[in-house]
Amino acid sequence: MPDSPVPEPLVFGPYELLERVASGGMAEVYVARRQGPHGFHKTVAVKRILPQLVQDAEFVAMFVDEARVAATLSHPNIVQVFDFGEEGGELYMAMEYVRGTNAARLVRRAAARGEVVPLDVCLHIVLSVLRGLEYAHGAKDESGRDLHLVHRDVSPGNVLIDDSGTVKLTDFGIARAAHFERRTAVGHLKGKLGYMSPEQVSGLELDARSDLFTLGIVMAELLTLRPLFTASSELEILTKIRDADLQTLDESALPSDVDAVLRRALARVPEARYPTARAFAEDVEALARRRTLTLGASRLAAFLPRLQGEVEAPPPEDPRSVTTSPETPVAHDALLDWADERVTPPFGSYRLKKPDGTVMGPLHYHDVAELFATGAAGDAYQVARDDGPFAPAASFPELQRFVTSSARTWESDGVWSMRPRHPVDRAALPGWLFRLAVARRTGAILLRDGARRKKVYLVQGVPEFASSTDKRELLGEYLIAKGRVTRADVEMALSILPRFGGRLGDALVGLGLLRPVELFRVIHEQTLDRYLELFRWRVGEIAFEPDVASGEETLPLGVDPLDLVARGVRESYTTDEMAQWLDALDDELVSPAKAPPLRLDALRWTPGEAAILGALSSPVPLGSFLGEQVAAGRAGIDDATRGVFLGLSFGVLTTPRFVVPDGVE
Repeated sequence: MPDSPVPEPLVFGPYELLERVASGGMAEVYVARRQGPHGFHKTVAVKRILPQLVQDAEFVAMFVDEARVAATLSHPNIVQVFDFGEEGGELYMAMEYVRGTNAARLVRRAAARGEVVPLDVCLHIVLSVLRGLEYAHGAKDESGRDLHLVHRDVSPGNVLIDDSGTVKLTDFGIARAAHFERRTAVGHLKGKLGYMSPEQVSGLELDARSDLFTLGIVMAELLTLRPLFTASSELEILTKIRDADLQTLDESALPSDVDAVLRRALARVPEARYPTARAFAEDVEALARRRTLTLGASRLAAFLPRLQGEVEAPPPEDPRSVTTSPETPVAHDALLDWADERVTPPFGSYRLKKPDGTVMGPLHYHDVAELFATGAAGDAYQVARDDGPFAPAASFPELQRFVTSSARTWESDGVWSMRPRHPVDRAALPGWLFRLAVARRTGAILLRDGARRKKVYLVQGVPEFASSTDKRELLGEYLIAKGRVTRADVEMALSILPRFGGRLGDALVGLGLLRPVELFRVIHEQTLDRYLELFRWRVGEIAFEPDVASGEETLPLGVDPLDLVARGVRESYTTDEMAQWLDALDDELVSPAKAPPLRLDALRWTPGEAAILGALSSPVPLGSFLGEQVAAGRAGIDDATRGVFLGLSFGVLTTPRFVVPDGVE
């Protein structure tokens, strides 16, 4: 359906723009007509860059890249680009006009009417897209080089359906080709929130199998008429995609043969998916043959009229409908409107009264929040807003999260007297952390060094949340240090923090300064970094508080905690310090453990580490063993030293004097 009619045909270059049919973050699309001599005319779709982006070099370059990609493609299941030009400083491309609908509208209309999309219709749509992807993934440039093209936005809205039942894939605006200029770094956000692959969510390098995963999402939604990944927040949706959480599919009771095809397409790791679009298509065709289904455009064309004349259901009001294509972030004025807020907006000044009666201030809100978040202020402090009276900090709604969350308050020394604790011992620390991981413990790792404190909350051994009194580890400072936002952005978000329950990341998303998937990746990176920072502690005390939770909204990391401990050693321990610890055991006999806590192949060792550990079959003096293995060329000195140290720390090697604290009290 047209987005808005053009009252009078607007002449734009050689085209007359008749009606606008779509408007996105980067461009708008019109139904247009090109006139020629002797009554010739042709209806096309004209896509032109939005006027406000004409001067934006990055968006112009992306638009040009889309045209360059599309110009290399000519296939019946891909929307063809006929022309590319410039008019009045505005770039445009003329494309094949597909008169009909798209898969997103088809699903919404079928759901509103209570119709079921027949399996043959669904398989025809999927098979058509696969044929287009097979061609695009194998496309070559003019020199015959493979483009290694990845569409990156296979979503229902980009699957166009002609009235005749022909299906075409469109919008290669965020596609990526190996030999075109890579304007988007690996990990940069592209794609729609509900239609990403796990590796796309995690910011990893993508290949053609990413498109197959997202087409699997489209197929699932055609069959179930439900969003495959849905939750109450964007971060939960992204977590479900990253983990390939197919609970919705589990509840759909699809036929086993259909379910098997879907699950292979939707495998979490690319290696478990179909290797190519052709392999996916072969299974779709085999499925149709077994069920004696006839696939073709005529079947789809016959189904479409059943959906005509119905009121289309509105798009579901869940966060997956948020587009994450490359539009300019826009702040929503409503977020800055405090008329309906239940708390007084914290734009005033604050004063803090210390337990000894000393008064600090006036202070800005973000300064007060930082003092509580870093432990510089605590429960015993009194707070006054503007000229008001002093009161407990918890009585101020905008400060409650910082003084009531167990993860963000810093206990007195009493907790240390109640828990077994150890001095931080770098030689023993990896083994201690490993035992917590291998036992899949839930609880909090507590560290202190004078006023410096840190907490890392584990769930089943996996770090899920971390907090610190180090200002540099606060989310705002972390984002600034990473170049994701400016200090002014953070201060703006802090000023409206109560609107978002005290969650800075949500405030940044609400202001349009971060996108949900960017926040997802940042929180993932920050939690990993905070955990790995444990391996850089050299002094202080460490303890484990079992069976406690952070009480915060958390993002499960989806990582193997055993590999994470090994990573901490590889990144933060030097060969010299590990060699110094092993030198003290030079004459000790080292041997394989009789009952190790895990098999050697349960961890991702480096080749050198694996060679050293695999070479030890009987007790030998540690010093001579290391020297012989390095001399024989089985591993370099770095891998050999680290392999033995990790082997001892993880209990796959034993020697009498290398003892790891229990850690699982």
